[in-house]
Amino acid sequence: MLSLPSRLLSLATLGIVAAPVAAQPPRPDLIVIVVDDLRFDEYHAAGHPYVATPNIDRLAAEGVTFDAAYNVTPLCSPNRASILTGQYPSRHGILDNVARSLQSHRLQTYPQELQRAGYETAMIGKWHMGNDPTPRPGFDYWVSFPGQGKTFDPDLFENGALHRVQGYVTDLLTDRAIGFIERQRDRPYALYLAHKAIHPDARQLDDGSIDLSVGMRYLPAPRHQGRYEGRVFARRGNVGLPDRAAKPAVRRALDDKSAPETEREFGRILDPGTSEESIRRRAEMLLSVDEGLGRIFEALERSGRLDRTAIVFTSDNGYFFGEHGLSIERRLPYEEAARAPLLIRYPPLARPGSRVADFALSIDLAPTALELAGAPIPRWIQGRSLVPLLERRTDGWRSSFLIEYASHENPMPWLLDLSYRAVRSGPYKLVHWLHHDGEDELYDLDADPLELANLIGDPSRAELAGRLRQELGRLVLEAMGLGPVRR
Repeated sequence: MLSLPSRLLSLATLGIVAAPVAAQPPRPDLIVIVVDDLRFDEYHAAGHPYVATPNIDRLAAEGVTFDAAYNVTPLCSPNRASILTGQYPSRHGILDNVARSLQSHRLQTYPQELQRAGYETAMIGKWHMGNDPTPRPGFDYWVSFPGQGKTFDPDLFENGALHRVQGYVTDLLTDRAIGFIERQRDRPYALYLAHKAIHPDARQLDDGSIDLSVGMRYLPAPRHQGRYEGRVFARRGNVGLPDRAAKPAVRRALDDKSAPETEREFGRILDPGTSEESIRRRAEMLLSVDEGLGRIFEALERSGRLDRTAIVFTSDNGYFFGEHGLSIERRLPYEEAARAPLLIRYPPLARPGSRVADFALSIDLAPTALELAGAPIPRWIQGRSLVPLLERRTDGWRSSFLIEYASHENPMPWLLDLSYRAVRSGPYKLVHWLHHDGEDELYDLDADPLELANLIGDPSRAELAGRLRQELGRLVLEAMGLGPVRR
């Protein structure tokens, strides 16, 4: 397959009107922005009832919104690795949030491929695959912090050393992103900007792990603190404890979480239902992300390269606001956690204000960046470039995909037995709990978008469930690298 710049050149030279052969279009600059824990519906253009996000909304108005974007695993560390590698966790090996610093130095990532293709690359922000803040391969410029980092006055690793920097972390990361964008250079660049926001702060232990027993705090910038006092987020209709018969595995985990012995050890750290206070503070934290995006727009406009820059905006996982009895949590395969915000602005391909209904996955961002850059897509990448969808070419696109999660005991042991593999095929989702035989869940998301009615026991759906289990098996093998990748 021809690279994107080559295809554009070929199309230009096939015109009927005689004209000089155009020079090959310049390769775009690439900016990927990852917000921590942002839900698919947690910005203004996506329906949030009160948060003001004019710059994120501008991305949606001037680019493409992917309405069916999903995380291949709804958890920070493994999904960040999936974004960077284009691989499922079963393949890249970052399976959970346990520190894997050494392993993360050995990942194959799309920035390494862009470097080989002549791009200048930068990683700024939250790495979160291990607590080690030192540079990973593939980046010419590196700014990060240990583990989860701190919202105020963080320790940043930059210029070869770790040092304390005064200020609000979102602003500090934006400052460094703009400094990188505005460098004088004679080659294209690729920036991976991974915000700490809108993740809460927790007390960090000496080994870089977090102590949940003292609670989690959302910390907006002082200029935004209290902006949304008294506002109320309209909850979805599936808030509350799930029906025990419909979701027995999840209900048992919630029973374990609220057991007296659990609360004695961990305290009531899960903010039952996710309080309005937490949702307000999350919205206020997002304001600094949106302002930072506005500053990036201004820098690109000053340079005259805004429309030559592909901007991708997404998150590493969603979040529960009390849906299915879940809060201060993601991980599980339901829509609030598994769906992702995904916006792409690139005027040469992305029609302003357009929407895509086809499935887009976090593993698709790496091959998309490579195709936009005209770089080869290695065989080890399991995702598919989204360029065809930007060009409104949907023939042969995927109709099913896998979501996987490997549970671990730290920091929430009540979720220890909730490892799963889930398949989404058309409107249907089948969830297979690896440690709970006979407790699969089946949903028809067209008829039941809130995932309330488990159809697994419906005799009329037995054939459907069988087909979905077969497709799940195929996808699991493919994710592990044991079957052909369907591109």
